[in-house]
Amino acid sequence: MTDHERDAPGDNGRVHPITLYGGPVLHRACKPVEAFDDALAELIEDMFASMYAADGVGLAANQIGVDARVFVLDCEDAEGERTVAAVVNPVLILPEAPRELMVDDEGCLSVPGAFEDTPRSATAVVEGFDAEGKPVRIEGTGTLSRCLQHEYDHLDGTVYVDRLPKKARNRALAEAGLR
Repeated sequence: MTDHERDAPGDNGRVHPITLYGGPVLHRACKPVEAFDDALAELIEDMFASMYAADGVGLAANQIGVDARVFVLDCEDAEGERTVAAVVNPVLILPEAPRELMVDDEGCLSVPGAFEDTPRSATAVVEGFDAEGKPVRIEGTGTLSRCLQHEYDHLDGTVYVDRLPKKARNRALAEAGLR
């Protein structure tokens, strides 16, 4: 089978609506995944399809209403190297303080159309499992580092606007039509 004959992530998935800021599932920690089965594979496929349909670079399971510690991403690091992955039951590892921060525009599919400067660690590592339960480790710089931290936050019930000063949070929510 050639690469062109293989299905890309999300090709066989179903697009789900994105849960908007304020939806209860976005504001609580997600449950760990216990079964690496067909249902998980289907969820991941649906997550990729939903992320691509919404023109996103990352998506957590709770953003499509599913209470599970899973995220998918398709983004580039600081050198332009693209990473496409699903991570189940991730653990975020950040450098010890003081760590280098990057401040850049950040947005979220659950806060559509709003972008705010958000400080994040310049580097991040996530360890977890793939859809089959095999260990996976992703080391990120640039946008990939931001994405790893952003999606991990979702699984803990934190949306990026929750990290912003009140004025910036209110501005972002108003821009998204959520206030």
